[in-house]
This record gives sequence, structure tokens and C-alpha cells, in this order.
Amino acid sequence: MSAPASVPDTPTREELLAQLAASRLDVESLRSELDETNRGVLALYAELDAQADELRQATELKSRFLAYMSHEFRTPIGSVLSIARLLLDRVDGPLTDEQVRQVKFIQETSVEFSDMVNDLLDLAKVEAGRIDISPDWFEMVDLFAALRGMFKPVLTNPDLQLVFEEPQDVPKLFSDDRKLAQILRNFISNALKFTTKGEVRVSARRREDGMVVFSVADTGIGIASEFHHAMFKDFNQIDSPIQKRLRGTGLGLSLSKKLAELLGGTVGLTSEPGVGSTFFVAIPAGVPEVQHG
Repeated sequence: MSAPASVPDTPTREELLAQLAASRLDVESLRSELDETNRGVLALYAELDAQADELRQATELKSRFLAYMSHEFRTPIGSVLSIARLLLDRVDGPLTDEQVRQVKFIQETSVEFSDMVNDLLDLAKVEAGRIDISPDWFEMVDLFAALRGMFKPVLTNPDLQLVFEEPQDVPKLFSDDRKLAQILRNFISNALKFTTKGEVRVSARRREDGMVVFSVADTGIGIASEFHHAMFKDFNQIDSPIQKRLRGTGLGLSLSKKLAELLGGTVGLTSEPGVGSTFFVAIPAGVPEVQHG
């Protein structure tokens, strides 16, 4: 005959109370740890909010400073340009060849300074969110004609041609043509600056995804691949002898990137040293969020 199965001992009332008390202690300990964690998280959020506020204030201060300095520089730059024009017009008498050369140098430097100030002001406006997009319908041929007329006076190098291709299969665009023209002006100015012979070719084509790509291709010095990633950053310049000889701030490409993003597009480049560069901006054919807003 088999032995009866053993019956587990039933906990006594005291043991149950002791287990309950231990469980309560565990719960209280866990709750205390959670409260401490929550306090730490809240403190971290408060610190992040404070840092974000400081960053916003610093960005606003930088934008205000850039805007203020840009406005302050405009008056003296305008005065220098006016005096240079008066001297070159011989209003106060004839100039020697050497004096003409020096006054033209002053004029060219002042124009570069004026362009830099304008880029600074626009960059400050973009970063402060104070540049508005004003889209409207426009034709490529009209945009290219305006750019061609704008650059005609500066094409003094007989070994260099500025070519605008006839747009093919490009629809009428609904976008901000002034912002787009500003991007292309920066691309063309850079191409002319770093190309001594050959051509700078401006073209437009429609991509399969509906984007319209504007390209500025040159036969200039080219850019090594290790510099490509930084070309559209603020104040970026390539460390090369010709870059040091041809002055610039590196603001134009950075501004172009920000303007392209405002238009819903992107910028990019392909380049090879000694072969040339192609800078491009791709924008949508329309800006529906602005058009229907």
C-alpha cells in the first residue's frame, strides 16, 4: 500500500502578513526609484529646453547682427561706387592710364564687397525665416534672356563664352523666378570667376520625376572630390592658389542651397580637377503648397 501524498504546509497568518509587508516594501522601493527617474527626466527636459532657448536667442542675435552690419555697410559701399563712377566718367578731369587701372580696381573690389553684403543680408533673412516665396508663372526663355543681359557687360574675356541653351521640353514653371535667378547668378558668377578659357553653359531639362534641373557647366579648374561635401557650407573656400587669388566669402553657394530648399528643391555638383564643374539646382515645376495657400 503506497504512502499518502504529502500536503504542503499552509502559510500561517503571520507569514502571509510578513510576505505582504515585504511586497509593500518592494513596491515602495520601486515607486521611489520611478519617482527619482521621473525627476531626472524632468530635469533633463528642463535643461534641454533652456539650451534650446539659448540656441534660439544666439541664432536670433546672429541674424540681427548680420542684418544690422549689412545695412550699415551699404551706405559707404554705395558712396565708393558712386565716386569711382564719377572718376571714370572724367567729371573732374582726365585720368592717366594708371589712374584708370587703380579706379577700376577700387570699383571691382567694391562690387565684390557689395555682393558679399547682399549675401550676408539674405542669409540672415533666411535663417530668421524672414524671406517669403512669391511664386508666379514664368517661361524659361524669359529667365535666360534676363540672365544673359545681366552678364553681358562682364564678359570681357575673348577666350571665354557664356552659352544659354534653348530649353527643350521644359514646361512653364510656377515658382519664384527671382529666387531661382539668384541661385543661377551665383552659379554663373563662380563659373566665370574660375574659368579662364572655354565656356560656361547654362541649360534646363525636365527629369522623369517631374523636377526641372538647371545646370551651369564650365570648363574651369574643377574641384577635387574631397571638397565636394563642403561646397555648400557657410564661408567655405577651397585651399588652392587660384582660390586665394580670386577673392570670395563662400556665402553664395550656401545661400543658394537655402534658397533652393525654400523652393522645394535641392542643389548639387559634379566636378573633376582640370576638366571643369557642373553646379545644378533641381526644383519642382510648381509650388502647390504656396499656390493653393
